[in-house]
Amino acid sequence: MRKLSDPSEMPIGLTMAFAENTDAMRRFAAMSEADQRGVLARARGVQSKEEMQAYVQSLVK
Repeated sequence: MRKLSDPSEMPIGLTMAFAENTDAMRRFAAMSEADQRGVLARARGVQSKEEMQAYVQSLVK
């Protein structure tokens, strides 16, 4: 099975937000597969760059 942190499985906005927030990217990489799937599902519903940045920042709070 492919690791969920594979960038090809992520929405581009999430990938870009992780590039700007490496702490959140590391947190995501350390999550269980089920938790990663939850993050991806929620990220697919994000409507703006600002909302995505806030969502990604919430992963490290």
